Amino acid sequence: MTAARVVRVRGAARERSDRLATEEPMEIRAGGPGEEPRPLAVTMRTPGHDFELAAGFLLTEGVVADPADIRAVAYCDLPDEEQRYNAVTVRLARPLGPDAAGRSFFTTSSCGICGRASLDAVEVRCRPVGPGPVVSRATLLALPDALRAGQRLFEATGGLHAAGLFDAEGRLLALREDVGRHNALDKLVGRAALAGELPLAGRVVLVSGRLSFELIQKAAVAGIPVVAAVSAPSSLAVEAAERFGITAVGFLRGDGFNVYSGAERIALGTG
Repeated sequence: MTAARVVRVRGAARERSDRLATEEPMEIRAGGPGEEPRPLAVTMRTPGHDFELAAGFLLTEGVVADPADIRAVAYCDLPDEEQRYNAVTVRLARPLGPDAAGRSFFTTSSCGICGRASLDAVEVRCRPVGPGPVVSRATLLALPDALRAGQRLFEATGGLHAAGLFDAEGRLLALREDVGRHNALDKLVGRAALAGELPLAGRVVLVSGRLSFELIQKAAVAGIPVVAAVSAPSSLAVEAAERFGITAVGFLRGDGFNVYSGAERIALGTG
Protein backbone atom coordinates (compact mmCIF):
# COMPACT_ATOMS: atom_id res chain seq x y z
CA MET A 1 0.00 0.00 0.00
CA THR A 2 1.06 3.58 -0.65
CA ALA A 3 0.20 6.50 1.66
CA ALA A 4 -1.42 9.60 0.17
CA ARG A 5 -3.11 12.82 1.25
CA VAL A 6 -6.58 13.43 -0.17
CA VAL A 7 -9.36 15.95 0.18
CA ARG A 8 -12.40 13.97 1.27
CA VAL A 9 -15.74 15.52 0.31
CA ARG A 10 -18.73 14.14 2.19
CA GLY A 11 -20.82 17.25 2.63
CA ALA A 12 -17.94 19.21 4.17
CA ALA A 13 -14.47 18.94 2.64
CA ARG A 14 -11.44 18.10 4.74
CA GLU A 15 -7.94 16.82 4.15
CA ARG A 16 -7.06 13.37 5.42
CA SER A 17 -4.61 10.52 4.89
CA ASP A 18 -5.52 7.61 2.64
CA ARG A 19 -4.02 4.36 1.41
CA LEU A 20 -3.70 3.50 -2.28
CA ALA A 21 -3.14 0.21 -4.04
CA THR A 22 0.50 0.21 -5.12
CA GLU A 23 1.17 -0.18 -8.84
CA GLU A 24 4.71 -0.64 -10.12
CA PRO A 25 6.29 -2.16 -13.25
CA MET A 26 7.99 -5.54 -13.07
CA GLU A 27 10.30 -6.88 -15.76
CA ILE A 28 10.35 -10.64 -16.28
CA ARG A 29 13.54 -12.16 -17.67
CA ALA A 30 14.19 -15.79 -18.55
CA GLY A 31 17.07 -17.92 -19.72
CA GLY A 32 18.02 -21.56 -20.12
CA PRO A 33 21.31 -23.32 -19.32
CA GLY A 34 24.27 -21.17 -20.33
CA GLU A 35 22.02 -18.40 -21.65
CA GLU A 36 22.06 -14.78 -20.60
CA PRO A 37 18.55 -14.11 -19.29
CA ARG A 38 16.50 -12.09 -21.79
CA PRO A 39 13.82 -9.54 -20.97
CA LEU A 40 10.49 -11.03 -22.08
CA ALA A 41 7.79 -8.97 -20.39
CA VAL A 42 6.99 -5.86 -18.44
CA THR A 43 3.82 -6.01 -16.41
CA MET A 44 2.21 -3.40 -14.20
CA ARG A 45 1.46 -5.13 -10.93
CA THR A 46 1.01 -4.81 -7.17
CA PRO A 47 4.31 -5.85 -5.53
CA GLY A 48 4.08 -9.14 -3.66
CA HIS A 49 4.22 -12.80 -4.72
CA ASP A 50 6.46 -11.63 -7.59
CA PHE A 51 8.06 -15.05 -8.15
CA GLU A 52 4.62 -16.63 -8.48
CA LEU A 53 3.62 -13.92 -10.95
CA ALA A 54 6.72 -14.48 -13.11
CA ALA A 55 6.29 -18.26 -13.14
CA GLY A 56 2.56 -18.09 -13.77
CA PHE A 57 2.94 -15.54 -16.55
CA LEU A 58 5.53 -17.60 -18.45
CA LEU A 59 3.33 -20.70 -18.18
CA THR A 60 0.01 -19.12 -19.08
CA GLU A 61 1.49 -17.19 -22.00
CA GLY A 62 3.07 -20.32 -23.45
CA VAL A 63 6.72 -19.32 -23.01
CA VAL A 64 7.22 -22.35 -20.74
CA ALA A 65 5.28 -25.51 -21.52
CA ASP A 66 6.19 -27.65 -18.50
CA PRO A 67 6.25 -26.33 -14.90
CA ALA A 68 9.16 -28.70 -14.21
CA ASP A 69 11.28 -26.60 -16.58
CA ILE A 70 11.28 -23.74 -14.06
CA ARG A 71 14.44 -24.34 -12.06
CA ALA A 72 14.80 -21.13 -10.03
CA VAL A 73 13.27 -17.68 -9.67
CA ALA A 74 15.12 -14.72 -8.16
CA TYR A 75 15.24 -10.95 -8.15
CA CYS A 76 17.81 -9.51 -10.54
CA ASP A 77 21.05 -8.07 -9.17
CA LEU A 78 20.65 -4.49 -10.37
CA PRO A 79 22.90 -1.52 -9.55
CA ASP A 80 19.82 0.62 -8.88
CA GLU A 81 18.76 -0.60 -5.44
CA GLU A 82 15.38 1.11 -5.81
CA GLN A 83 14.55 -1.04 -8.87
CA ARG A 84 16.04 -4.29 -7.61
CA TYR A 85 12.69 -5.75 -6.62
CA ASN A 86 11.07 -4.74 -9.92
CA ALA A 87 13.00 -7.23 -12.06
CA VAL A 88 12.76 -11.01 -11.78
CA THR A 89 14.84 -13.69 -13.50
CA VAL A 90 13.45 -17.15 -14.18
CA ARG A 91 16.08 -19.84 -14.76
CA LEU A 92 14.89 -22.64 -17.03
CA ALA A 93 15.98 -26.24 -17.52
CA ARG A 94 15.88 -25.84 -21.31
CA PRO A 95 17.00 -23.11 -23.69
CA LEU A 96 14.40 -20.59 -24.75
CA GLY A 97 12.98 -21.60 -28.10
CA PRO A 98 13.30 -19.23 -31.06
CA ASP A 99 9.62 -18.29 -30.84
CA ALA A 100 9.88 -17.32 -27.17
CA ALA A 101 13.18 -15.52 -27.68
CA GLY A 102 11.66 -13.37 -30.37
CA ARG A 103 8.54 -12.42 -28.43
CA SER A 104 8.10 -9.45 -26.19
CA PHE A 105 5.14 -8.44 -24.08
CA PHE A 106 3.84 -5.34 -22.43
CA THR A 107 0.89 -5.68 -20.11
CA THR A 108 -1.08 -3.10 -18.19
CA SER A 109 -3.01 -3.55 -14.98
CA SER A 110 -6.28 -3.06 -16.85
CA CYS A 111 -6.11 -5.17 -19.98
CA GLY A 112 -3.39 -7.78 -19.81
CA ILE A 113 -1.61 -8.51 -23.05
CA CYS A 114 -1.99 -5.58 -25.44
CA GLY A 115 -1.20 -5.01 -29.07
CA ARG A 116 -1.52 -8.58 -30.36
CA ALA A 117 -2.47 -8.76 -34.03
CA SER A 118 -5.08 -11.49 -33.81
CA LEU A 119 -6.83 -14.06 -31.67
CA ASP A 120 -4.54 -16.75 -33.06
CA ALA A 121 -1.50 -14.80 -31.85
CA VAL A 122 -2.92 -14.58 -28.34
CA GLU A 123 -4.21 -18.13 -27.98
CA VAL A 124 -2.02 -20.55 -26.10
CA ARG A 125 -2.43 -24.00 -27.56
CA CYS A 126 -3.47 -26.51 -24.93
CA ARG A 127 -5.79 -29.44 -24.54
CA PRO A 128 -9.33 -29.05 -23.25
CA VAL A 129 -9.53 -29.44 -19.48
CA GLY A 130 -10.65 -32.68 -17.86
CA PRO A 131 -14.14 -33.53 -16.62
CA GLY A 132 -13.74 -31.67 -13.33
CA PRO A 133 -16.11 -31.62 -10.36
CA VAL A 134 -19.82 -30.97 -10.09
CA VAL A 135 -20.38 -27.86 -7.98
CA SER A 136 -23.64 -27.18 -6.19
CA ARG A 137 -25.65 -23.98 -6.54
CA ALA A 138 -25.23 -23.26 -2.82
CA THR A 139 -21.46 -23.65 -3.05
CA LEU A 140 -21.23 -21.21 -5.96
CA LEU A 141 -23.41 -18.63 -4.24
CA ALA A 142 -21.19 -18.72 -1.15
CA LEU A 143 -17.95 -18.02 -3.06
CA PRO A 144 -18.17 -14.20 -3.37
CA ASP A 145 -18.49 -13.71 0.40
CA ALA A 146 -15.56 -16.05 1.00
CA LEU A 147 -13.46 -14.17 -1.55
CA ARG A 148 -14.33 -10.77 -0.14
CA ALA A 149 -13.57 -11.91 3.41
CA GLY A 150 -10.06 -12.83 2.33
CA GLN A 151 -9.32 -9.58 0.47
CA ARG A 152 -7.18 -7.92 3.12
CA LEU A 153 -5.62 -5.32 0.80
CA PHE A 154 -8.93 -4.48 -0.86
CA GLU A 155 -10.42 -3.69 2.53
CA ALA A 156 -7.59 -1.21 3.10
CA THR A 157 -7.49 0.41 -0.34
CA GLY A 158 -10.65 -0.44 -2.31
CA GLY A 159 -8.46 -0.64 -5.42
CA LEU A 160 -7.46 -4.25 -5.99
CA HIS A 161 -8.77 -7.24 -7.90
CA ALA A 162 -8.64 -10.75 -6.49
CA ALA A 163 -8.57 -14.32 -7.71
CA GLY A 164 -9.51 -17.09 -5.32
CA LEU A 165 -8.86 -20.81 -5.70
CA PHE A 166 -11.50 -23.06 -4.14
CA ASP A 167 -12.16 -26.76 -3.91
CA ALA A 168 -15.46 -28.22 -5.10
CA GLU A 169 -16.96 -27.81 -1.62
CA GLY A 170 -16.23 -24.10 -1.57
CA ARG A 171 -13.22 -24.09 0.75
CA LEU A 172 -10.82 -21.25 -0.04
CA LEU A 173 -7.39 -22.74 -0.77
CA ALA A 174 -5.48 -19.64 -1.89
CA LEU A 175 -6.16 -16.00 -2.72
CA ARG A 176 -4.06 -13.42 -4.52
CA GLU A 177 -4.72 -9.69 -4.96
CA ASP A 178 -3.35 -7.30 -7.57
CA VAL A 179 -4.24 -4.16 -9.49
CA GLY A 180 -4.53 -6.44 -12.53
CA ARG A 181 -7.10 -9.23 -12.81
CA HIS A 182 -4.75 -11.22 -15.00
CA ASN A 183 -1.87 -10.77 -12.53
CA ALA A 184 -3.96 -12.08 -9.64
CA LEU A 185 -4.71 -15.24 -11.60
CA ASP A 186 -1.11 -15.60 -12.78
CA LYS A 187 0.00 -15.45 -9.14
CA LEU A 188 -2.37 -18.30 -8.29
CA VAL A 189 -1.15 -20.36 -11.24
CA GLY A 190 2.47 -19.58 -10.39
CA ARG A 191 1.92 -20.61 -6.79
CA ALA A 192 0.56 -23.97 -7.95
CA ALA A 193 3.38 -24.41 -10.46
CA LEU A 194 6.13 -23.75 -7.93
CA ALA A 195 4.43 -26.13 -5.48
CA GLY A 196 4.10 -28.91 -8.07
CA GLU A 197 0.28 -28.78 -7.97
CA LEU A 198 -0.55 -28.32 -11.65
CA PRO A 199 -2.91 -29.13 -13.27
CA LEU A 200 -5.58 -27.70 -10.99
CA ALA A 201 -8.20 -30.30 -11.89
CA GLY A 202 -11.10 -30.39 -9.49
CA ARG A 203 -10.69 -26.71 -8.55
CA VAL A 204 -12.85 -23.61 -8.97
CA VAL A 205 -11.54 -20.08 -9.53
CA LEU A 206 -13.49 -16.92 -8.76
CA VAL A 207 -12.30 -13.54 -10.04
CA SER A 208 -13.52 -10.25 -8.66
CA GLY A 209 -14.16 -8.41 -11.93
CA ARG A 210 -15.32 -9.30 -15.40
CA LEU A 211 -14.40 -12.52 -17.18
CA SER A 212 -12.14 -11.89 -20.18
CA PHE A 213 -10.63 -14.15 -22.83
CA GLU A 214 -7.18 -13.97 -21.25
CA LEU A 215 -8.49 -15.26 -17.91
CA ILE A 216 -10.12 -18.25 -19.59
CA GLN A 217 -6.91 -18.89 -21.52
CA LYS A 218 -4.83 -18.83 -18.34
CA ALA A 219 -7.32 -21.11 -16.57
CA ALA A 220 -7.14 -23.56 -19.48
CA VAL A 221 -3.35 -23.74 -19.29
CA ALA A 222 -3.63 -24.45 -15.56
CA GLY A 223 -6.31 -27.11 -16.11
CA ILE A 224 -8.97 -25.28 -14.08
CA PRO A 225 -12.42 -26.63 -15.04
CA VAL A 226 -14.71 -24.00 -13.44
CA VAL A 227 -14.14 -20.25 -13.69
CA ALA A 228 -16.59 -17.78 -12.15
CA ALA A 229 -16.74 -13.99 -12.06
CA VAL A 230 -18.84 -11.49 -10.18
CA SER A 231 -19.34 -9.51 -13.39
CA ALA A 232 -19.96 -10.20 -17.08
CA PRO A 233 -17.94 -12.36 -19.47
CA SER A 234 -16.92 -11.14 -22.91
CA SER A 235 -18.00 -12.94 -26.08
CA LEU A 236 -14.42 -14.18 -26.64
CA ALA A 237 -14.29 -15.50 -23.08
CA VAL A 238 -17.38 -17.62 -23.69
CA GLU A 239 -16.05 -18.85 -27.04
CA ALA A 240 -12.75 -19.80 -25.42
CA ALA A 241 -14.51 -21.52 -22.51
CA GLU A 242 -16.50 -23.64 -24.95
CA ARG A 243 -13.35 -24.46 -26.92
CA PHE A 244 -11.37 -25.49 -23.84
CA GLY A 245 -14.25 -27.29 -22.10
CA ILE A 246 -14.40 -24.85 -19.19
CA THR A 247 -17.51 -24.01 -17.20
CA ALA A 248 -17.88 -20.22 -17.32
CA VAL A 249 -20.09 -18.51 -14.73
CA GLY A 250 -20.81 -14.79 -14.72
CA PHE A 251 -22.75 -12.29 -12.62
CA LEU A 252 -22.18 -14.45 -9.53
CA ARG A 253 -23.64 -12.19 -6.89
CA GLY A 254 -26.53 -12.12 -4.45
CA ASP A 255 -28.76 -15.14 -5.01
CA GLY A 256 -28.04 -15.84 -8.66
CA PHE A 257 -25.61 -16.31 -11.53
CA ASN A 258 -25.49 -17.07 -15.25
CA VAL A 259 -23.87 -20.20 -16.68
CA TYR A 260 -22.45 -19.51 -20.15
CA SER A 261 -20.77 -22.85 -20.89
CA GLY A 262 -20.25 -26.22 -19.26
CA ALA A 263 -23.54 -26.25 -17.35
CA GLU A 264 -23.11 -29.99 -16.73
CA ARG A 265 -20.66 -29.18 -13.92
CA ILE A 266 -23.23 -27.11 -12.00
CA ALA A 267 -25.86 -28.87 -9.89
CA LEU A 268 -28.76 -26.46 -10.32
CA GLY A 269 -30.95 -27.81 -7.55
CA THR A 270 -31.57 -25.77 -4.41
CA GLY A 271 -28.97 -27.67 -2.39
